[in-house]
Amino acid sequence: MAADRLPEKIAALVDHLRAHRDDELALADVAAVTEILIATMQAYFRSIDTRIYRECRAMADYLTNARREIAALQPKDLESARIPRAGMELDAIVQQTEEATNTIMESAEAIMAADPADTEEFQAIVQEHIVRIFEACSFQDITGQRISKVVETLRYIEQRIMELRRLLGVTDEDIEALIDEQEKQQGEKDLLRGPALAGEGIDQSEVDALLEGGEDGPQPAS
Repeated sequence: MAADRLPEKIAALVDHLRAHRDDELALADVAAVTEILIATMQAYFRSIDTRIYRECRAMADYLTNARREIAALQPKDLESARIPRAGMELDAIVQQTEEATNTIMESAEAIMAADPADTEEFQAIVQEHIVRIFEACSFQDITGQRISKVVETLRYIEQRIMELRRLLGVTDEDIEALIDEQEKQQGEKDLLRGPALAGEGIDQSEVDALLEGGEDGPQPAS
């Protein structure tokens, strides 16, 4: 018996019992009514069990998918390998760029300081330092490779975060609301900071100068 027919069936039984309450009920009638009630209640509880099972199953699938996405993000790998590696690549890019710049500048200064009156020596100096400049310019190939590795790490992180965002159902509206809330909280924190320390905020002399300038300015016509 369908669970949605339970109230209807019980109401019918109640009406029947009220209509025949003055009659003597046989044991077979009581047994029949009891059997109907038991069957009806069993169907009802089975339907409840089915709905609860579906809800629990959906929650379990949701948590399983979330766990899978978080595991795919590999936070330990990001913390211990990918992000530190990206940082080292950026440090190496800065160092190599600095070294190449110094080499180019030193070679250019050496060429400018050379005496063109001594043709042979001047040509040798120019040739030597031109070669050094060309070698220094080759740093862009290595730095390009390092930048590609950093970009690859950032793309990996972005991809995993977007998958996690999709799984959790985070919308653009949710993100905008969170940003607005953070900006509001930051504004409240700024108001609660109190007076600025030396060197922070607006200097009082600047305020005085602004006010004095306003007083010296043209007055509106009356």
